[in-house]
Amino acid sequence: MIVDFFHDLGVSVIPLFVAMDAIGILPFVLSLTQDMSAEERPRVIRYAMLTAFAMGLGFIGIGKGVFTALGIEVEDFMVAGGVLLLVLAIRHLMTGKLVELQATVARGMVGIVPLGTPLVVGPAVLTTLLLLEEQYSIPAVVVSFLLNLAFAWVVFAQANRVARLLREPGLRAASQIASLLLAAIAVMMIRKGIIEWNL
Repeated sequence: MIVDFFHDLGVSVIPLFVAMDAIGILPFVLSLTQDMSAEERPRVIRYAMLTAFAMGLGFIGIGKGVFTALGIEVEDFMVAGGVLLLVLAIRHLMTGKLVELQATVARGMVGIVPLGTPLVVGPAVLTTLLLLEEQYSIPAVVVSFLLNLAFAWVVFAQANRVARLLREPGLRAASQIASLLLAAIAVMMIRKGIIEWNL
């Protein structure tokens, strides 16, 4: 039982890490909080993490119910989710943007939108969570999600130091590598879904 939990934990942490892409999001965090005070920036990041936490756990909780209500099979969602992740990964590789940021976001709402969602927990993370929930134990998926949120929180809390360490080329390279890995995971999900269809 414990061995199975740690196995599920190990194999679910990596896809969520790639989908969340905390280092790739870091430039957005720096840009959106650059004019904030030392006291305001941690508060905005805390709001972002709480929003991401609520979104992720909510999706884990209602995912199976939505499947049942709509008559969706796991294989259908694996293919659809894989295609979505692949599109997001290709978009990021081609344009350098995972999502379009609104220019008119209110200052007080930055932590919720766009940082909490869709940047930290957006389509890529939600799709990955639902797919992992169908393949591995829910406790392991929840812990994997929390670990990735904690890592993102540490990265964002140390945003200025991390940016100085990696510099702009390093941030860009890390983000591109993450997008390539996300594309590979998307192709794997599509492949598994098609194989399950044929069984």
